[in-house]
Amino acid sequence: MSVSQFEFATAARILFGVGSAEQVPPAAKALGRRPLLVTGSHPERSAALIEALGAQGLVPVPLAVQAEPTTTLVAEGTRLARESRCDLVIALGGGSALDAGKAIAAMAANPGELLEYLEIIGSGRSLTQTPLPLIALPTTAGTGAEATKNAVLASPEHKVKVSLRSSLMLPRLAVVDPVLSASAPPQVTASTGMDALTQLIEPFVSTRSNPMVRALAREGMARVSRSLRRAYAQGSDLEARADMALASLLSGISLANAGLGAAHGFAGPLGGKYNAPHGALCARLLPLTMDVNIRALRRRGPQGSGLDGYREVAQVLTGLPTATPEDGVRWVTDLGTELGIPPLRTYGLTPADFPALVEQSAVSSSMKGNPISLGKDEMTEILERAW
Repeated sequence: MSVSQFEFATAARILFGVGSAEQVPPAAKALGRRPLLVTGSHPERSAALIEALGAQGLVPVPLAVQAEPTTTLVAEGTRLARESRCDLVIALGGGSALDAGKAIAAMAANPGELLEYLEIIGSGRSLTQTPLPLIALPTTAGTGAEATKNAVLASPEHKVKVSLRSSLMLPRLAVVDPVLSASAPPQVTASTGMDALTQLIEPFVSTRSNPMVRALAREGMARVSRSLRRAYAQGSDLEARADMALASLLSGISLANAGLGAAHGFAGPLGGKYNAPHGALCARLLPLTMDVNIRALRRRGPQGSGLDGYREVAQVLTGLPTATPEDGVRWVTDLGTELGIPPLRTYGLTPADFPALVEQSAVSSSMKGNPISLGKDEMTEILERAW
């Protein structure tokens, strides 16, 4: 098969490994003098970092992200960064803190209001100014936000999640220290780990996939296959945590360069309307979207790429060279069951909501990478089975 043209981009610099977080303070000093420190819902966990930054002569301006980031929070954070004359953003936390940090770094350096730059609910205006330098330190292994060029934000007014997106938003430095995720509780480990798996499988079979993405995603899937159950069952297993941290990083790089698919196409509208963890939504939807996609590809898809991709996914996950695409679906289904992933009804979704969700999901940016265009009946089937 010939190789089509493609573009590939990621964080300017990546540091990975146990203890790598210790390199953040001197790196921060080289990038700025007045950092905005964006943290998750437990800002007290940043005490050691604040002390280490102080030893470098840096006094951070704190901003805690208590839940998934909203357009309101980013607007407030942008005002804080500008008023405090911050010249650097350090984001320490899960995907929420990292996405908030990326969005604030971008908006602090660009004119106008946030809404002007947002997809779907805004004008989709392009960023023109380079964002403030951003250092991203993930404390969960799942979103890969330390290596993506967008920030997913909830709009309370519109009841939808949308993206601020630009290649300029790639972090200046991504620091992935597996120790930072060791304290994540089992259910967080499960949902974020399944999010990472979704972000490896969907880019692998995406219509926009390329050889570099497939190589990275293949490596990430193999690590999830051998280590997610271990990280879930025994959080102190640092080898398993390292595997999942690397898989998450690879998932972020993969989605940034090849897009996603139907699971994320649904997860965006669902997450905007219901109080549901993004990773848990993806975990529930992943095996069902895989199954419906595979059946659609067998019925009416182009020969080759789509089914071949799912076949290789199954072979990597199961470790069996004879595995079929359907074996991959069974493997992911069984994993979700073992990890206690709940059905969508848990979050208040009702069958009456299905038609509107199908309409919203069909036009989402993530759906554009799905390996085959799904009809409304097929999309409704996914929701019915996930419910």
